[in-house]
Amino acid sequence: MRERNLLEERLGSLAKLERELDDASTLIELGESEGDAATENEGLAQLRALKSEGERRQLEALLSGEADANDSYVEIHAGAGGTESCDWARMLLRMYVRWAERRKFAVEFVEETAGEEAGIKSATIVVKGVNAHGWLKTESGVHRLVRISPFDANARRHTSFASVWVYPVVDDRIQIDVNEVDCRIDTYRSSGAGGQHVNKTESAVRITHIPTGIVVACQSERSQHKNRATAWNMLRARLYELELQKREDKAAADAASKTDIGWGHQIRSYVLQPYQMVKDLRTGYTSGAPADVLDGDLDPFMEASLAQRLSGRTVHVEDVD
Repeated sequence: MRERNLLEERLGSLAKLERELDDASTLIELGESEGDAATENEGLAQLRALKSEGERRQLEALLSGEADANDSYVEIHAGAGGTESCDWARMLLRMYVRWAERRKFAVEFVEETAGEEAGIKSATIVVKGVNAHGWLKTESGVHRLVRISPFDANARRHTSFASVWVYPVVDDRIQIDVNEVDCRIDTYRSSGAGGQHVNKTESAVRITHIPTGIVVACQSERSQHKNRATAWNMLRARLYELELQKREDKAAADAASKTDIGWGHQIRSYVLQPYQMVKDLRTGYTSGAPADVLDGDLDPFMEASLAQRLSGRTVHVEDVD
């Protein structure tokens, strides 16, 4: 029923756009023939409004993948570099939380491991909202930061790396069979907030899927049973995302301009020193306001990546504008 309602809404919107386009054209023709500037301007104003509506609908059409409508997991891992990378991972976590808040999406923290001195070693969140995964799915990859280190007494420039992995929350209707014999389950004490109980009992759960090497962890609940259930759901979601990625890679194998955005590939550079710039290395989209990007202004980057993923071409700044 949800899919049916979505299709009805899209078809109805298309019919409405066609009617309004015909009405605007009629107004312009009428104004021109009768020399009525007010009528002509009214038709032109309707055309401009229709252009904006059409662009919005075009963007929605990019979010039509099999799992795009689902909620989404976002995993962040600090790279090599100690405190610098842990702080950068924390900045990325804040960036995605702020982006979700801008879109009125809900954010739920699943796992967070603090760095030894600052920042985080890793974190997993769930972003909940319509098309959450569709928006986030092109964010997987390595993110690079260049800045004057706040941890360096000599104020030298440092380069830090952190990895982001995005995969959809699996719908209850989708059956993902996992053989428990292929998995190793470890329990350990949670390192985050939660009082004495979580710190004194081995309530956190880590599951390793041996055939694929996928590792998931959950420590958000006081109960090991609940954390175990959440970890299994995360593992099923990761395996589902892996299958979706295989399908997409196979379909795009003959597209030479297609950039692999899998794990371990750098996708975006954030430069704070000696100049201010954020550049997506896949699409060429560039922003001169890194502070805004780190505060959650990610939509232009996501739009460019989605358009490139569908068309197999590089989307330049002027294309997005």
